[in-house]
This record gives sequence, structure tokens and C-alpha cells, in this order.
Amino acid sequence: MSILTIPQLNFCHVFPCNSVSSTRRLFLAYERCNIASRNVAQVCDEDDSTAEALQVVNKIEEYIGSIRMMLSTIDEGRISVSPYDTAWIALIKVDGRGTPQFPSCLEWIAQHQLPDGSWGDQRYFCAYDRLVNTLACVVALRSWNVHADQSKKGISFIKENVHKLANADAEHMTAGFEVVFPALLQKARDLGIHDLPYDAPVLRDIYSARDHKMKRIPKELMHKVPTALLYSLEGLEDLEWQKLLKLQSPHGSFLTSPSSTAFAFMQTGDQNCLKFIKYTLQKCNGGAPHVFPVDIFARLWAVDRLQRLGISRFFQSEIKDCLSHVYRFWSEKGVFSGRYSEFSDIDDTSMGFRLLRLHGYDVDPNVLSNFKDDDKFSCYAGQMIESATPIYNLYRASQVRFPGEKILEEANTFAYKFLQEKLDSHQLLDKWVISKHLPDEIRIGLMTPWYASLPRIETRFYLQHYAGGDEVWIGKTFYRMEDISNDSYLELARLDFNRCQAQHQTEWNSMQQWYENFNVYEFGVSRKDVLLAYFLGSASMFEADRSKERMAWAKSRIISRMITSFFNDETTSSEQKAALLTGLRKDISAHTDKKVVRENNDKSTFCWHHSTNSWRDSIHIHVLETNGSWDTTDCSIKDMEIEQDMQALVKLVLEESVGGIDRNLKQTFLSVAKTFYYRAYTAPETIDMHIFKVLFEPVV
Repeated sequence: MSILTIPQLNFCHVFPCNSVSSTRRLFLAYERCNIASRNVAQVCDEDDSTAEALQVVNKIEEYIGSIRMMLSTIDEGRISVSPYDTAWIALIKVDGRGTPQFPSCLEWIAQHQLPDGSWGDQRYFCAYDRLVNTLACVVALRSWNVHADQSKKGISFIKENVHKLANADAEHMTAGFEVVFPALLQKARDLGIHDLPYDAPVLRDIYSARDHKMKRIPKELMHKVPTALLYSLEGLEDLEWQKLLKLQSPHGSFLTSPSSTAFAFMQTGDQNCLKFIKYTLQKCNGGAPHVFPVDIFARLWAVDRLQRLGISRFFQSEIKDCLSHVYRFWSEKGVFSGRYSEFSDIDDTSMGFRLLRLHGYDVDPNVLSNFKDDDKFSCYAGQMIESATPIYNLYRASQVRFPGEKILEEANTFAYKFLQEKLDSHQLLDKWVISKHLPDEIRIGLMTPWYASLPRIETRFYLQHYAGGDEVWIGKTFYRMEDISNDSYLELARLDFNRCQAQHQTEWNSMQQWYENFNVYEFGVSRKDVLLAYFLGSASMFEADRSKERMAWAKSRIISRMITSFFNDETTSSEQKAALLTGLRKDISAHTDKKVVRENNDKSTFCWHHSTNSWRDSIHIHVLETNGSWDTTDCSIKDMEIEQDMQALVKLVLEESVGGIDRNLKQTFLSVAKTFYYRAYTAPETIDMHIFKVLFEPVV
């Protein structure tokens, strides 16, 4: 028997036929719950048989098929080619002789110049990205004296646009720009390129930023442990290569950076560097991205996007493979965008921790202490501009907390304060991604605790925030990630949401009919009460094949209110109350699946105990708010108790059960508990808005 199935009760044995009419209506309404649910499924099947519905189904299946293929072939991660990194590889000579080791890189550069003479992201102009790419490509072309016209156009672009650095957003400065751009200018000067603006006033600020960064991470330190400077070795001088080679990744790179590794090879001739460069060019069709591989980054963010878009249920096998890959390379230091890196950052580590924990993996939250200095968390040591998205991922990770995990409590406090200050000061331009909807995404995230976050509400808002293929990422250059920022994800999510919404509307019509047929309003239950009950079910169990569970959930909530009204009615006799309780107990016992009873071991009983405690406490908050009797001390104590109960419930749900409790059953406990938390936490007008957006407003 499903956890939400309502047993078919024989009410003639519970009450005599001469009982009051309201009692009989209560029983009839209860008895018809399952029948109505079956009728709704039939209606939906008939609707799906229409030509229009079949077209939608076919489109959905096509998208599912193509996305499955994409996820199953992520490999090293799909990432766009960086002109900057390709140019550095183009500088490598064959055994130190006067011919290029990789002429294909020069051809790639020649084929990818933009009409204005620059190189860089074609769809988004940023002075940092265009100038660093263009200068690197000009240096590469002039080094080999090829494609003179294109080199000349590139120089003209630099001269005409370097002043734009003065007004460019500092948050969108490409990674390491303040280190590598001055080094490229010096390289251009050494090549005799005299008509570049070497003394432009705006460059003084760049040199100053470089000096400041070098002071934050002393060279002595960078020769001993992996730091962010390994990413920009081509911009540094007086390096001790014998020491640095000890920090090389197992696959030959320096912090997965092709340009940094190319520079290291030119300085040392290290064959592992060369192997990495050749492998990268082979995998990326003759060009080089700004980092490689990106297997960890691509998998984590792909899973995150699929979940937030509400389409992860179509790709459970692929998601399992993705997370198994990440867990294989998980360490006590955390993870980086690519495997085999001794360097880690708070962004990838927070996302990894959150997703792995949500999927039942055993991960230690103390991994986040690697990024904590005193009471502050940073993306990595030496970070100059702390950005919003890594701290937002830290905040999201901190919410999936078990009892006693102090580091997550500290992370939550820091991240919330940091992000709120960013919102208040309108400083939400991000260092790692360009997204015009980021402020709204973070604002909604801070307003809605994870315990009060229902899946369909999250999806409805994320469909407004997700940019699909238009999303631009920031590294050494601007880049695109097809595995993460993908129009196919967006289109499938839209189709699926609207299809589920159409079914929900059909079910809501059935709920209204049930409400009218059995005069439910006579028990003090309004039509809006019924709508809220159905909304809570559909916002949590939204899938098309869970119609019976949704309807049973909603009607159970209404029936419980009707029973409460029946018991509170002064005209109801003690005999009638006793008879109802006896009949319910007897009939439910007779219809309960024995297998379900056997599976109710101590663990599941404990889980249920904690979930019901959480519901009770949430309702207590709502009563206090409604009655206007809120006391600050009581609020603080009660809030702490609820938090602890929810943490305990989350732990029971997410950890592997000794008794083998079904994971879906445990997730149902959590889903129900979250609806109570949501109901108590969320303002009525906000709930009304959520109902409209989830049930009635189509996604376009």
C-alpha cells in the first residue's frame, strides 16, 4: 500500500443510517477519495491522447534522448576554446628550433578573429576578455610573422579600446588579468611591436593590482604548496622551476591551465607538460580552453541544473554516474574543477558536498574548514575580490545540515550575512559568471530556507533565472559550458512544467467537483482551503505519474480538517465520536499492507517521530503568529528546537539506513515535513503568489 493511499472504509459499519447528515457526508467524502483519484488519471490519459499532447510528449522524449546522450558522454567536460590559451601554445617551438610545434593553433587563431579585429567571446563584449585574448593572439602571430593583416587589425583594436578598462566592472576582470596582461605587454615590446599603448594611464591601475596580488601570496609560499598563482605562471618572473615541478598535477598540468603549462614547458622542457598540452589539443579539436579537464565542474553543475529545473527524474542513471565520478576524486581537501588537482576551491567543494550528501554519500562537512580563516570563508587563499556565487553555493551547502555540525552553522551565518550585504549594497556583479538574474536568484534563496523550499516553487522561479545557452562564465577568458548552460535543458524544463501544470489543473477541477458534491464547505472548509491543500501536494509531488498520491495527500488534509470540525461540533455526541475512532482504527488496520507494517522498524518509527515533532512545532509557530502572542524568548527557543528536529530528520532521511528503509519512503517523510514548515514560515500573500505561478501561470 502506498504511504498516501486512503483505505476504503465501510462506513455503514461505523455509523447507523439514521446518523446526522453531516456525518454521512463526511464518510462519503472520505470513501470516494480513491475513486476520484482513479477518475482523474483516466481524464489525464484521455487528454494525452490528443494530437497536441502527443506532439508535446514526442518533443519531451526527443529532448530526454539527446540530453541522456550528452550526459553519458561528458568525459572531460565540454568547454569552449580560449584564444588566449591557444595563443600561448602557439608560441611553443619544435625542440627549441625556429618552427612552431603546433601550427594548428596558429590556424585556429587566424580563423577565429572577430569582425572588429578582436578575439574573445563573440556574443558578450567585456574589455578584459577582448583585450587579453587579442593581445595574446597578436603576440602569437607576430612571433611567427604570419597573418600580418590580422595582426594589424588586432593592434588597432587594442589601441582603440584599452581606455575601456577604466570603466569596466572590476568583478568581470578575467582571472589573473592583473598578472598576465602586463607580462604580455612586455612580450609585445620585446617583439618590437611599438604601436601599442604601453603607457596608457589606465594600465597603472593594472600594475598596482598585480603588485598587490603578489604581496597576498608570497613567492616563497607558491613554491611550497598549490596556490592560485600556479594558474598564471606565464605572468611571473624569477621562478624556481625545480620546486614548482613538484606541484605539477599527475596529468602534467599546472592547475589545469594550458597557458600556464605551455609556459612551464617552454621554460623546462618537461615532457609531462607536453603530454598534457597534446592531450588537450586532441580533445578540443586543435584549440585549448582556459582550463582542462573540467570533468568535476561539468558533472556537478549539470546535476544541479537538472535538479533545479525539475527534470532530474528523467536522468537518474546518468546523475548516479556523474556523482560516482565526483565521489571517486573527493578528498579531505575538497575538489577543483578538474580531477587530480591538489588545489581546491570553495565553489566546487560546496556544490560537491551538497549534491553528494543529498544523494546519500558519506561526506565530512569539515572539508569546508580548508576555506575558513578566522571567521571568514574565501573561495581560495589569496582571493582579491570575494564573489557572490561561491558564497551562495556555500550557503546552500550549509543548509543541508545534520545535528552538531558546527562548521556548517558557521558557514551559514557567514554566507547569509555576506550575501545580504551584497544585496543591500547592490553589489552582485559576479566574478565567475555573468547572469542578469543572479540578484533575484540569491534574494529568493535567502528568503526561503531549504526546509521551506518546495520543489515546484523552486523550479518555477529557476525557470525565470536560468539563461540556458546565453550563460557566460569567467575564467582567464570568457567561456561557455555546454554541459551546464544548455538550451535543451531549458526547453525540456518548460515543456515538462507546462505539461505537469495542465495535469494539475485537471486534478484541481476534480478536487472542486469533489468539494461541491459532498458539501465539504459545511464542515468549515473553504474552497481556498482545498486549493491550498492540493497546491502543497502538487508542489511537492508534481510528477505526472503521481496523481493518486497528490490527490490522496490533498484530500487527506481536507478530511482531517473535516474530522476535526466534526469533533469540535457541539452537536456531535460522545458515542458518535467514539464510534468514528473505533471504526477508523479497525478499518485502517484491516487494509494496511502487511509488508508496510513489517518495514516499520525502529528506524522508521524514529523518523516518523521526528517528522511529526517538526510539523507540530511548525504549527505552533503559525498559531503564535496568528494569535499575535509572539514572545521573543519563546520564538528563539522554539526556532532552535525546530531547527534541531529538522536537522535530525534530514540526517535520518539522507543517511543510509541500517534496517534498509526505502529511500523514497524517507523522502516522503521529509517532503511532508517541509510542507508544514513552508505553511508556517511563508506569508499568506506569498503563498497566494506561489499558487498562481505553480498551478495557473504557464511558462513561456
